[in-house]
Amino acid sequence: MPRFFQSIFTPSLTWFLLVGFPSFLLAQSESVEPPLDGENGRPLAIGEFRPKAAMKVHETNLTQAKFPVVDDHTHFRHRLRHSPEQLDDFVGVMDRNNIAICVSLDGRLGAEFDEHAKYLWTKYPDRFLIYANIDWRGNGDPDKPETWACQRPDFGRRMALELAEVKKKGASGLKLFKQFGLGYKDADGSLLKIDDPRWDPIWKACGELGLPVIIHTADPVAFFEPIDNTNERWEELSRHPDWSFYGDQFPSREELLAARNRVIERHPETTFIGAHFANNSEDLAQVSQWLEKYPNLYIEPASRISELGRQPYTARDFCLKYQDRILFGTDGPWPEQRLHYYWRFFETFDEYFPYSEKVPPPQGLWYIYGIKLPDDVLKKIYHGNAAKIIPGVDAKLKKYVASQSAK
Repeated sequence: MPRFFQSIFTPSLTWFLLVGFPSFLLAQSESVEPPLDGENGRPLAIGEFRPKAAMKVHETNLTQAKFPVVDDHTHFRHRLRHSPEQLDDFVGVMDRNNIAICVSLDGRLGAEFDEHAKYLWTKYPDRFLIYANIDWRGNGDPDKPETWACQRPDFGRRMALELAEVKKKGASGLKLFKQFGLGYKDADGSLLKIDDPRWDPIWKACGELGLPVIIHTADPVAFFEPIDNTNERWEELSRHPDWSFYGDQFPSREELLAARNRVIERHPETTFIGAHFANNSEDLAQVSQWLEKYPNLYIEPASRISELGRQPYTARDFCLKYQDRILFGTDGPWPEQRLHYYWRFFETFDEYFPYSEKVPPPQGLWYIYGIKLPDDVLKKIYHGNAAKIIPGVDAKLKKYVASQSAK
């Protein structure tokens, strides 16, 4: 190297050119794009939008339900992972909030049901009920639907026998998850159809055994629409694009709900509970038509006060009209603050309050309004209707009420 270049390529300059200079350029290029934080007149990314309500309205601080509650939609296996400490903590939450009984929908079958029952009933036998679940795959290869248990010709009959056995163990019902119709596959790779006649022995057995069937079919309207600038839950779906069922690879929402309704109609002796307000809380007029047509259909509001609370007049009229067909559910166990919003929704006329403790809220950037139901209607929704249709509720509810009276 010529002496001139040797003189200028000092170790420090060499380091700057090889390491520092590219970093300097990178820092300069990064600084060109200002953060989309809304500060000092900068644009704001919707994912960073955290509006604080300016409304000054009456707030009712409810820390427990007015009457004993049966929460018929909870997931203690899924959310607590069989942690004894978390179970103890949540029973404390139940005590403080006047929740008499929680119905865990995660029972499964066989040895797994036994495991879940041991977790819930060893220490708290009078505070929990358990629903079983259908095992569609069995020992089959998850990637080869043709090997799944549901492909066997006698699957429906075998599941009916399994349900009879699990009822002897104390099961109070059957839960169907949304993968039934949106995830589980047939032998040819297509999605299992909800109204396939192969499953009729299951629904028939539930009717004969007196086991209600709570079924989660489809999902909110927004999840079946394009994730574009017209989708009212764009912010949520932009964070969870896997929650979207828009596209030709999925049945339409209307197809799924119609298939579920055909099953309900074919099995009038079986009690069905449409989870999440029959997954149509955006259209209560349609839900009303279903309740009129299917006397064996009940509904519950788990994770849907976010929708009901933004149509308070319609929701209140609906709850008054169908007070004998609505159960209570939360989709919990949730943090205690979220339970307080449920009491506030059902028991007050409070205006413009959150439906969730989360920031951002999980189901839409809006607030809700209370519907203040009369006491006699509250009692039916909180526990009376559950006592009529869910085995085991009445006896355990009476024990809870007696224990409260003795305090």
